Amino acid sequence: MTLQLIRTHTDAHIWAESYDRDLNDVAALPGEAAHDVAARLHSFRASTTPARYVNPDAHDAYLRGRFLWFRGQNEESGKEFRKAVELQPDYALGWTGLSSYYGVGIWGGSMNPVQTMAQAEAAAQKAVDLDDQLAEGHLILGASIFSFQWDFARGLREVSRAIELDPKLTQAVHMRARFLSILGRHQEAIQTQKAASEIDPFERPWAMVTILDEARQYDAALAEAREKLKADPGIDMYSLIALAYRGKDMPREWAQAYEKQLQVEGDPTSAAAVHLAFQRGGQKAVLHWQLDQLQRKAKTSYVAPVFLALVYAQLGNREKALSFLEQGFREHSPLLLWIQLDPAYDFLHADERYRSIIKRVGLPPSY
Repeated sequence: MTLQLIRTHTDAHIWAESYDRDLNDVAALPGEAAHDVAARLHSFRASTTPARYVNPDAHDAYLRGRFLWFRGQNEESGKEFRKAVELQPDYALGWTGLSSYYGVGIWGGSMNPVQTMAQAEAAAQKAVDLDDQLAEGHLILGASIFSFQWDFARGLREVSRAIELDPKLTQAVHMRARFLSILGRHQEAIQTQKAASEIDPFERPWAMVTILDEARQYDAALAEAREKLKADPGIDMYSLIALAYRGKDMPREWAQAYEKQLQVEGDPTSAAAVHLAFQRGGQKAVLHWQLDQLQRKAKTSYVAPVFLALVYAQLGNREKALSFLEQGFREHSPLLLWIQLDPAYDFLHADERYRSIIKRVGLPPSY
């Protein structure tokens, strides 16, 4: 690395220095260079955190894990995050990755929270214990506290701490928007997501559509989705478009978007099945097809009960929907946090059993 110090208004060359270091010493290089620049400027500031050694192989594993995680390949990302912390057990970023792997598995309904929630929380806490100044650590800890402990105030504080440590950490700003949405603070959520999108408009092109769907601003969500698809036809947007059409009670458009979603996901067989089911029996036929798929999957792997509750709710089956929501509560499923945002459950709002679930989770009621 070569640094030059130049006085801008005169272009006068003041100082230059070249640095050549082994990879094992690279963690200390920014601090050393900053010290040299400060000495030339006669301006010193005490360092608040010591330089930390990072094993390059551990860091490479972490970066591969993040790449796979953002591409939706969660199981593969988990292998890389485990490798990172095995290579360097005191590597805080590696532990944030491992916690996010468990978190996505639980939030996505593929991991039983009873079996994996403690691992997600422990990895998040480990990251913060190792490096209290790491924004990503506070973010993942806040996400764990909010989603698994249902301590919403403390979870938001941790996410705010992450933003304070790194205002450009878009994942933290986006997470804050999602949490505000869950708490029914929709205008704040929209403004917060706008801030995240301004920092990085490319990282989560679907994010604002999600927030607008959750706020039940379906026309705005569809307009946003079309704009994003026009810019990049390959992004995963059709599940959110389907949700908007369902919210607008437009079953044909919902089924078409759902069919397109399955095609984009590389599942033409299921897309054809949805198309045929809608032709034969409309929205209810597609929902029964969904239910059959979930029940088949449940015979060999974990299926979040809240997924089943959602299908039964759309079918208007009160008892089945409530039964699976109760099962989700017994498992402490974070998927319960989103049920008030979905219009499928609106017909349950007057039911005391539904209200009891909302109260026990601790959500501010929207009924």
